[in-house]
Formats: sequence, structure tokens, C-alpha cells
Amino acid sequence: MPQAKVYGIRENLVPIRQALSDAINESISVAFTFPAERRLQRFFPMDRADFIYPPHERSDRYIIIEIDTFQGRTKETLKALVREIYARVPAATGIEPRDIDVIVSEQPRHAWGLMGENGDEIKLTYKVEV
Repeated sequence: MPQAKVYGIRENLVPIRQALSDAINESISVAFTFPAERRLQRFFPMDRADFIYPPHERSDRYIIIEIDTFQGRTKETLKALVREIYARVPAATGIEPRDIDVIVSEQPRHAWGLMGENGDEIKLTYKVEV
């Protein structure tokens, strides 16, 4: 169950939130063959003083996209997700690829709790091993 967290400077992140959400969701859906209607995202608009990064390398449109997911997807599938994000997010938002960092973290299913059940015991409606 991929879950995305997006961090950025408030005045730049809020106006593009929906377009960014759509692009991330499409990327996950395509790369993971994941149901698009199962969108799970959180946005963290931050005050400029609380979002520290090297200004000579990044613009004030810089964002970090973190995606937490179950273990089980191949290296190629995870790389496909990153490629999808770098293709879709700039097209949808105008953010340059150099202003986007993507971090995909995998955890074993037993480390998740979903809808009152342990992640490795719940019956999923989608395939993880892709």
C-alpha cells in the first residue's frame, strides 16, 4: 500500500498540490500496477525557514517526495516508479527535475498495520510482487 509524503515551501507547494497529487498517483498506478482509486498521500507545506536545502543547487520550488511501500517489488519496478515521477511531475507542475528528490522506502508487510489487521495477514486486492 504505497503512501506518499510530499514536502516543500508552502507558497510553492499549495498552489500545485492537486496537479502534483495526480502526477504522483498516476506514477504509482502505472509503475506498480496499483489501483488508482487507492490514493494515499500527505502534503507538508513548510515555512521557508523550516525547509533547509542548498540554494545554489535547488530553487525555491524544490520538493521531496517520499514513498513508503511494502517490500516485494523488483529493483526494475522501483526504478520505473522513479522514472514515472520524473516524467509526470515536471509535466504537470513545471518543476524542474533537479528540484525533485524521490525517496522510496520499503518495509516488510509484517511491519504495517492496515484497517485493523497486520499487513502480512490482510488479504490484498492488488499484487505486490511486480
